[in-house]
Amino acid sequence: MKELIAKYLRYLEVEKRYSTHTIDSYRRDLHQLLEFVAEYADCSEEEIQIEQIDRLVIRLWLGRLAENDAAKSSMARKTASIRSFFKYLYRRGHINKNPAHLLIVPKKEKRLPTTVHPEEIRRMMELADGTTPRELQDRAILELLYGSGIRLRELTGLNVDDLDLKAGQVRILGKGSRQRIVPLGSRAAEALQHHLKHRGELFGKRSDSDAHKALFLAASGHRIYPRAVQKLVRRYLEKTSEITQKSPHVLRHSFATHMLDAGADIRIIKEFLGHTNLSATQVYTHTSVERLKKVYDQAHPRSEQTHHKESTNNEPVKGEEK
Repeated sequence: MKELIAKYLRYLEVEKRYSTHTIDSYRRDLHQLLEFVAEYADCSEEEIQIEQIDRLVIRLWLGRLAENDAAKSSMARKTASIRSFFKYLYRRGHINKNPAHLLIVPKKEKRLPTTVHPEEIRRMMELADGTTPRELQDRAILELLYGSGIRLRELTGLNVDDLDLKAGQVRILGKGSRQRIVPLGSRAAEALQHHLKHRGELFGKRSDSDAHKALFLAASGHRIYPRAVQKLVRRYLEKTSEITQKSPHVLRHSFATHMLDAGADIRIIKEFLGHTNLSATQVYTHTSVERLKKVYDQAHPRSEQTHHKESTNNEPVKGEEK
């Protein structure tokens, strides 16, 4: 069973070219199922044969996850993982019957993206306006995340050669190894230019050949890693915003929402974000609608909030006739 899982994960990596993050998630899901089957069959994981996993066992496993209050998004991904795994085994002739083909992927909870107000973005950039090599890199990272809407792992994977400051653009390697060209705003380009002038000062004794190609560097002198960027963004957002979620993805959400609010075509935003389907981008239209509702409630004379204020303000003073 473990050998089949290893073959499948290799298939995702080599043939499907899934991201490391996705493959790690699928690996956890499959090993979690394996652990459940070992408990259910009262045997070791090494003894499990693929034929032991039928539709009933899979449903029992998903049922336990539901009893443990697993999030719908997590349940959806685990179901998709199992369906994909058994579909692969069936097509490759490892099993004669697919026990997962009738599984229904539960719908994910629709949560509106968390965004930062433009004024909070402005204050964050002012705080990051330092002069040391590290501070100049911080500013360049923040400007690039908010100014282009790229993903965290896309940013950490950037090389100096991916930048074309003369043309004002950057080459991004996105999900599924798909490349796209993203324009750079003037402020992001300026911040990157300042960073490049002092980037060499961030190298250390342990800097390797990959670090010398990398656009951004960690304190160790190696290519910057996702956790370091997450800490950086959190540190600055904690000083300027009260939102609970303070992550690089919030800057990506803010980029898309602010662009949409300013009248940008959603199809253009889709290209910026590297989405393959427009449906993934359309969540930002809901965010903008929510903003419009708030503005309406605060300003329109026929809104419930405005009506409530008028009612409160029109209460008779003491001694005045009602």
